[in-house]
Amino acid sequence: MHLTRFTDYSIRVLLFLAVKGEQRATITEIAETFSISRNHLMKIVQELNQKGYLTAIRGKNGGLSLDRPPESITLGDLVRDTEHDMALVECFREDNACIITPSCRLQPILNEALKAFLAVLDHYTLADLLEGRSSQLSRLMHIPTVPISE
Repeated sequence: MHLTRFTDYSIRVLLFLAVKGEQRATITEIAETFSISRNHLMKIVQELNQKGYLTAIRGKNGGLSLDRPPESITLGDLVRDTEHDMALVECFREDNACIITPSCRLQPILNEALKAFLAVLDHYTLADLLEGRSSQLSRLMHIPTVPISE
């Protein structure tokens, strides 16, 4: 299985926002951090916004932030929501023209493997990607840490 760049970049966007915490981020800031096309990132952000992963606020004081806690974002759901074609082979598609499909055992085996792959991802959340790594990720992504006021 190969995840698309769309999914890869979606994970990076959400990870960036999770590390940023309460601070809003801009598309430009994320695009520059990961060397991703701003136009491509805009499409990703729009879809993540529509699917309730992040909130996008327009205007001078706008920006992007997570729409829900990192603990509630499972990697399995994120992959399902961002991978637009989970067909591993032709026989998974509606336009299947493979002549051996009626007698082939590959489809049920690959279907079982895909379910297992997603089941593993369902056990992990965005918060799991951050666990014990927030400060290192902040440094790598050049995100200044904001001291917590008491």
